[in-house]
Amino acid sequence: MAIKTSTVSIEAVDGAGAFNAYVAMPESATGPAVVVVQEIFGVNANMRSVAEWFAQEGFVAVVPDLFWRLEPGVELGYVDPDRTKAYDLMGRFDVASGIADIQTAINYARALPASNGKAGVVGYCLGGKMAYLSGCHTDADAAVGYYGVGLEHLLDRASHIQHPVMLHIAEEDMLCPEPAREAILQGLREHPQVACHVYAGVGHAFARVKGDHYDAAAADQANSRTLALLRDALAA
Repeated sequence: MAIKTSTVSIEAVDGAGAFNAYVAMPESATGPAVVVVQEIFGVNANMRSVAEWFAQEGFVAVVPDLFWRLEPGVELGYVDPDRTKAYDLMGRFDVASGIADIQTAINYARALPASNGKAGVVGYCLGGKMAYLSGCHTDADAAVGYYGVGLEHLLDRASHIQHPVMLHIAEEDMLCPEPAREAILQGLREHPQVACHVYAGVGHAFARVKGDHYDAAAADQANSRTLALLRDALAA
């Protein structure tokens, strides 16, 4: 399926300015929207390729620049000095503003002519955490987080979840060691809207194609589960 891509500017709701977002959509057809939330490395080539993959699967994909309040247009690689800069940006990132910007991106995505009016959120790494929080604090119709970090400290937010949330957790994730993983699983086990999947023997960023920890089998399984959830939750 041919896709169309563009970069758009979206006005922030708090009057602080505007942020860019990368948009990928099927050439023709109307479908659900997905807000794709970046890793700590910005809206780089990997995140654009993820958006394009979603577009190939029939979704309108919007990738907002979440670091715009710190430094617009960040595109980083995965080794130093880029990695050090990425961690610095993450340390200074304001989560509350990020949630507000994701809600703004959701609103934008829903209003696109190619959208069916439904919108989900899918995030990776930092974006995995933000996807979980989007499930708690935005009106997204569904949210999926890949290897989000620090969720064990945010379990009290789960009482706000009203729509389906799926979490993909790497068993060997050094950023989410076993005690944290077990806290997440136990804390969310009884929530009727939350599904957690643990992938044995894989590390953080196992779904990043060409990444050091990429695992095709685990990534394919996680992606299949993601697509199934989104197609069900975002159906017109």
